Amino acid sequence: MDNKFENNNYYQAGNPSDKIIDADEVTIEDMDGKQSVKKKKKIHFKMPHMKKGTFGNKLMKCTAMAAAFGLVAGVVFSGSSSLLSSVTSTDSETSSETSATSLSNSDSTTVESTDTSDSTTVSDVSTVVENVMPSIVAITTVSVEEYANMFGQSESYESEGAGSGIIISQDDDYLYIATNNHVVEGATSLTVQFVDDSTVSAEIQGTDSDSDLAVVKVAISDIDSATLSEIKVATLGDSTSLSVGDSAIAIGNALGYGQSVTTGVISAVDREVTTTDDTTGESVTNTLIQTDAAINPGNSGGALINSNGEVIGINSSKYADTDVEGMGFAIPISDASPILEELIANGSASDSSEGGDAYLGIAGVDVTSEIAQNYNMPQGAYISQVVSGSAAEDAGLTEGMIVTAINGETISSFEELSSYISSASAGDEVTLTVAVANGQEYSSEEVKVTLGTKAN
Repeated sequence: MDNKFENNNYYQAGNPSDKIIDADEVTIEDMDGKQSVKKKKKIHFKMPHMKKGTFGNKLMKCTAMAAAFGLVAGVVFSGSSSLLSSVTSTDSETSSETSATSLSNSDSTTVESTDTSDSTTVSDVSTVVENVMPSIVAITTVSVEEYANMFGQSESYESEGAGSGIIISQDDDYLYIATNNHVVEGATSLTVQFVDDSTVSAEIQGTDSDSDLAVVKVAISDIDSATLSEIKVATLGDSTSLSVGDSAIAIGNALGYGQSVTTGVISAVDREVTTTDDTTGESVTNTLIQTDAAINPGNSGGALINSNGEVIGINSSKYADTDVEGMGFAIPISDASPILEELIANGSASDSSEGGDAYLGIAGVDVTSEIAQNYNMPQGAYISQVVSGSAAEDAGLTEGMIVTAINGETISSFEELSSYISSASAGDEVTLTVAVANGQEYSSEEVKVTLGTKAN
């Protein structure tokens, strides 16, 4: 059985509410398990985060991005660069052989760590969940979305989204919360809601888009003493020791309704999923844990735990298709931990590559043939955002332009533009044909762009 999923379509417009991941080919096994068949298939790897008030019905191609980012209530992030100097073990009810750890680096015992047990049954997970739930938070974000009105002019509105997070570390000043990059990307404000329903403003400490990880920090001085006595720092397990069939429990802010729990098993390990980011045109392959524990919108950034109460993964995406049930994905905690430590210490993760992939630096949406006809707009890729300091900004591209061709080849969607960029290299010069609005009319211009690389 093929263990790799690839996509060529990862929609991103500002801080996206939807990200769609398509796979051209997927090798699947028949229901009876007798043979493998290769089918042309479109896969929607939904990144469970949700947003309110998306314009998507008209100009944005909306297929709800089930990347665990829910749709609702007050939560905020905070960020700082506090150096993590040590990793300490947490208390545990298991034998001394456990490899579970906590990232806490505090001289005080402001927030205690979660306990773990050696339970091997998941028929009743209430005790495990009761212990771990205080380390899980709900996250609410506010971001600014942009779209083109019927006259081709750029307009904006505020969009609210919700996701989940895991308290993974503390020092004397801050509490650090792990989540997904796609949960906090583009957020103008963040709020964190703890297990006792209290809320505190937070900041982004650091992000790494390649791994889809982020850390948010909250000042301990902003947290009430009553809340400090309720919350806990999660105990991190060892995802390298997972076996197919092991029990799995997912906790997160599903649909933004507050914390909820689903159960299942580890369906597969070392599952490769390749995504292409429409903002950067960059393809990234990550090795993820597959589980049939339900991962719903709002679960992004939440915890996948084992029956001992140890965090084994950070929920990030799901496979959405009418023919498919129970294919959720989580970032293995053993892969995530070193990156999270770097984000806590330095605010960014090191880039081992030299040069990097080609980067244009725009976000956008499709101008479909239907939209083009209804609003008298050229078909192509509408630019909804230009990243400051990017190759696109240097070349003079602006919001509201519609890219209709690249190097003379006509394009009809943002996906086609992203595909072309992903096949190019940093330093390549490309010529974009863009339509520029002049009142209710459009004029065509050619813009030469030297592709850059994405800065961390």
